[in-house]
Amino acid sequence: MAIELTEKAAEHIKTMLQQRGHGAGLRLSTKAAGCSGYAYVVDYADDITDDDVVFVNHGATVIVDKQSLALIDGIEIDFVKHNTLEQGFEFRNPNVKNMCGCGESFTV
Repeated sequence: MAIELTEKAAEHIKTMLQQRGHGAGLRLSTKAAGCSGYAYVVDYADDITDDDVVFVNHGATVIVDKQSLALIDGIEIDFVKHNTLEQGFEFRNPNVKNMCGCGESFTV
């Protein structure tokens, strides 16, 4: 099982946690949403539970609950900046079979 970060994503995570002043890492999970089934949920993680799996890439920590990991195992997370207003994480999930037209939800 693996979650991979690009160097850009890792640097962004470390910078945001440093600015925040605390946190264990980035929490990546999924929820039922949209027209295709699931959506990614990204947040800070202050705690690591027994239900979590921890991945460290390029010095940044990503925490994923075991239920979500089944849907995103093998994902690569990048941080892209199109311009000053359009920036964010981009997910390359090898498990995705289909995405909705707006790109907000996916099916595995």
